Amino acid sequence: MSVVRLTQVTDPHLYGRESELLRGIATLPSLQAVLAHAQRRDDWPPHAVLVTGDLVQDDPSGYAHFRRLFGSLRLPVLCLPGNHDEPAAMRRELDCAPFVTGGHVDLGTWRIVLLDSTIAGAAGGRLGAESLAALQGALGGAPQRHALVCLHHHPVPMESRWLDRVGLQNAGEFLDVIDRYPNVRGIVWGHVHQSYDGLRKGVRLLATPSTCAQFLPRAEQFALDRRPPGYRTLELCADGSIVTEVAWVESGAGAGSKSAWAAA
Repeated sequence: MSVVRLTQVTDPHLYGRESELLRGIATLPSLQAVLAHAQRRDDWPPHAVLVTGDLVQDDPSGYAHFRRLFGSLRLPVLCLPGNHDEPAAMRRELDCAPFVTGGHVDLGTWRIVLLDSTIAGAAGGRLGAESLAALQGALGGAPQRHALVCLHHHPVPMESRWLDRVGLQNAGEFLDVIDRYPNVRGIVWGHVHQSYDGLRKGVRLLATPSTCAQFLPRAEQFALDRRPPGYRTLELCADGSIVTEVAWVESGAGAGSKSAWAAA
């Protein structure tokens, strides 16, 4: 395949009870609306769906809803945990096709690396020595492949004081690894409930809105944004460039804002 197409959804925060609300939003119906919106697009189906954490809201019984909804898509579903997940329960509940809950996946000319940045009982994240070694192994093991590195916690500041207190604690160590492997083309994450698109040393940096409530960008203290639920599409091109779009899901919503930066 010359272009690898992904649909990224993140932070659905599901509960076992279908009617449960998070910050005033029923998370299960909101996720269902996001998936329905994505499936109406001309570029559906993607080659895989990427889910970057907080599949549930501290409620492992929510994984049954996740398994049912995403399993029905009949596509590879690449998952990693967030701070509201229970990683062991997540791996147990999704230990079947089409789910992948860690490691890496090769699609076309790309390697997609899935990292667990969670710390038990903490909102912030950290990549332990084992995770950093696995990252180096995944990147060094396929230098001919472009790499997209995926995690839950943000490795760069979001210019939001409260949110940056719960980012990736050892972002410097993580980025030192990234800097040693020129095949890394992009880093994507969840957790921040907002869109972000940046560039660092030729590597695309992308955060994606939640399928439920959004956080107000650049806020000193916790605050919600009025933006609707969202998701991201990615086209991973054979030359290492990434074309991406954020789609916002609201009544009568049209296409998101597409952008493309060539890899350095």
